[in-house]
Amino acid sequence: MRANVGDHLLVHGTQVGEHDRRGEILEVHGESGAPPYLVRWSSGQQSVFFPSSDTVVEQHATK
Repeated sequence: MRANVGDHLLVHGTQVGEHDRRGEILEVHGESGAPPYLVRWSSGQQSVFFPSSDTVVEQHATK
């Protein structure tokens, strides 16, 4: 997985009743866009995150 600062992550819920989570990548700690990422979640919390197979990167549009 490769991502950049400003991209968003969508983590799909894996169990019945579990909601999807969304967050914005604040920092990329791996080389060339690789994880781990510092993410600000929609709840306002921040965490270092290692994506799994249920995670999708939504690329930030560049102008």
